[in-house]
Amino acid sequence: MTVTVLIADDQEMVRAALRAILDRRPGLQVVGEAADGERAVALAAGLRPDVVLMDVRMPGLTGVEATRRIVGGWPHPPPAPKVLVLTTFDLDEYVRSALRAGASGFLLKNASPDQLCDAIRAVAAGDAVLAPAVTRRLIDTFTAAAAAPAAAAAPVGAAASVDGLTARELEVLVLLGRGLSNARIARTLSLSEAGVKSRVNRILTRLGLENRTQAALLAREAGLLDRPG
Repeated sequence: MTVTVLIADDQEMVRAALRAILDRRPGLQVVGEAADGERAVALAAGLRPDVVLMDVRMPGLTGVEATRRIVGGWPHPPPAPKVLVLTTFDLDEYVRSALRAGASGFLLKNASPDQLCDAIRAVAAGDAVLAPAVTRRLIDTFTAAAAAPAAAAAPVGAAASVDGLTARELEVLVLLGRGLSNARIARTLSLSEAGVKSRVNRILTRLGLENRTQAALLAREAGLLDRPG
């Protein structure tokens, strides 16, 4: 199956370099390029790519706002394209804003071509992707917040929000928090991949989340990964 990709970056040289990388890889096809956020939203709606590679800082509409419009305001029947943020700016505010806007992943532009292509395939398949340094900082942030007396109630509130999940859905949520793909979750829990995908969708709906990345962070914040078994 071919994964179609829309590249959104305000630098022509970057777009050309990304296209050159992706066009040489089997199973990946660049279907369009956008130099700003407004154009990215319009082309996403018109071309319906599987994945949008989105830069954060672009003239006019930012990559974060463009992501929000693509994911949250999709004008066609679902699914909306997955958004993989690709940027040189390794700043926590951009990471959090992008994830809240509905991005499925956050990758830095110093990633290797193989890492980039693997990340595109992963988000197209419904998995979440975060640059390792970003993942480590997010975990540290949640750990510090949980340990701080003033924020002691935060994990309790997060834990309470998962009370409506079934035991099996909680198992899936824990494995999401540990970064497992649908295929690995299916093998671990002796389920079909279709069954895992269905449960992931129910988890996102019940918890009011946009994507797997947000679910994984919630699992960590709620302390689910610290439970035995």
